[in-house]
Amino acid sequence: MKERLALWLLKGLGRLPLSVGRGIGGFTGWLMWLSSGRSARITRENLETFRPDLTARARERLVRQSLTETGKTVAEAAAVWARSWEWLQRHIVAVEGDEAIKEALASGTGVLVLAPHLGNWEVVAPFLASYARLTALYQPPRQAALDQLILAGRSKDNIDMAPTNRRGVSQLLRALKRGEIVGILPDQVPEPGNGGEVAPFFGRPALTMTLVHSLIQRTGCRVVSVFAQRVPGGFKMVVLPADERIYSEAVTESVTGLNASVESCVLRAPTQYQWEYRRFRRADVKS
Repeated sequence: MKERLALWLLKGLGRLPLSVGRGIGGFTGWLMWLSSGRSARITRENLETFRPDLTARARERLVRQSLTETGKTVAEAAAVWARSWEWLQRHIVAVEGDEAIKEALASGTGVLVLAPHLGNWEVVAPFLASYARLTALYQPPRQAALDQLILAGRSKDNIDMAPTNRRGVSQLLRALKRGEIVGILPDQVPEPGNGGEVAPFFGRPALTMTLVHSLIQRTGCRVVSVFAQRVPGGFKMVVLPADERIYSEAVTESVTGLNASVESCVLRAPTQYQWEYRRFRRADVKS
């Protein structure tokens, strides 16, 4: 029953004007802050790491802003899944730095895009697919009906979804070797046995995926970071060069560069980062 209700709500949100959906999402995020539940607690813990210089009052204001932005992300995601690329294209109001994508594609070595949980990452895939064919790594949710909705929303023209297993990694490799684009959410904590190395993230040890390092070493691809910043009227697409350390043959150096690349993005729009994610769990474990 809860699953069907959530599905119905998401479909309804997806058909609302973007400004209305953002308003509802923002209010929902504010309620998350007011209830001081799990998301608010984790956000507070993570923001203590990110901004230890702030007073408790100022940090709490940041917690409220962060959860409000997270609520907006959910509403926007529903719209992106339900609408066409033409609709989304009208709501991309600015693009910064996409020359890096064009240059990397021209090199023919493939482009690996880091798309952190910042702004609205659901916007990134169709944006990238407007430049070249995209293969994106995908971890399905536990709810089957929700999985169908998300997968249908993401599997649009010029986009292939790759599962988070060996078959999916093979898909990513083939796409890069064809000179195409591969998209990865780089700030997810890897599951035990899936390849992880501890590296600093905003000064705190964090278990970090080694998949990006492996793909770079096996294909010689170029790497950029991309995020969709929430702005009035829609989204600003921002493309940033990856930290050069990410190309190192040494795994620890490479994952340090990966986290530094994510940090550079987060610093551009810190309230829009998904701080309620337990990024620092399993930091004492390598896999």
